[in-house]
Formats: sequence, structure tokens, C-alpha cells
Amino acid sequence: MAITITVNGKRHEVTAPPDTPLLYVLRNELGLSAPLYGCGLEQCGACTVLRGAEAVTSCMLPVAEVDGAQITTLEGLIEDGEPHPVQRAFLDEQAAQCGYCSNGMIMATAALLWRTPHPTDGQIRAALDGNLCRCGSHARILRAVRRAEALMWGEEN
Repeated sequence: MAITITVNGKRHEVTAPPDTPLLYVLRNELGLSAPLYGCGLEQCGACTVLRGAEAVTSCMLPVAEVDGAQITTLEGLIEDGEPHPVQRAFLDEQAAQCGYCSNGMIMATAALLWRTPHPTDGQIRAALDGNLCRCGSHARILRAVRRAEALMWGEEN
């Protein structure tokens, strides 16, 4: 059974069994390295991708459930060789130490800012709640979200 998914704007026919986690298809079949295997239980956020404009964890999401969907990975946020404003903000704020959580934090932030251009601190914390950072970069991550908001919407907070 072939499953069709569009990843980062490119259409792919996937021949994996329908219950194969999307993360495995992205990494093993499509060669994308940004979504990471963290916990395998949808609890750490390292595997987060966008399904449309919704941040979803991909480590347990069966590939059959995204048949026909638009999937964006961290690699797909880059346009014309330029980092997305969220990626730029995370770099500018040095919002990562080990970087393992960065994929999930950036993808969740992008989804949040597309959905809610000017989120409250509570909305930011709720959107990032499913992403674990063990290095303690939380303050920098929150600053990066605010910087991304300003970069995306051309306004200073």
C-alpha cells in the first residue's frame, strides 16, 4: 500500500507499512535529520514536525494518518537559503545548549506564532509544554519566542 505525503513541499510515495511511525519514514526513507528520536513516547518533543500549521510529535504517529497531508520539518522552514524568523531568533538568543530540544521548540514556536501572532506568556508556555529541555535554556527560549514574534510581525514588543 503506497502512502502519499508531502514533506517540505515535495511529494513522496512511501511504501512503509501503514503503522510505521512518521519519524522513521522521515529519517530513514527521506534522509531528514532534524526530527530526532528522543523518548519514543510523545513526551519530549524532539521529533516534532508540522502537519499543516499544527505541531505534532512524529515518533508514534502512524504514517498512514498523514496520508495526503502537508508535513514540514525544521529543514523545510528555510526559504531561499535563509533561516525562518523563528530559527533566526533561536540563533540570535543562543537558545540552545546541547540543542537536542531545539527542533521541537522551534517547530512548536512556529506553529504557535502562525496561529497566535501575539501570544501571552501563558500561551507560549502552554505551546512549549510538550518539549523538554534538560539544559535549562528556558529563559533564552522564551526570549527567542518573543524575538521571533517581532521578526515575523515586524513589531517590537
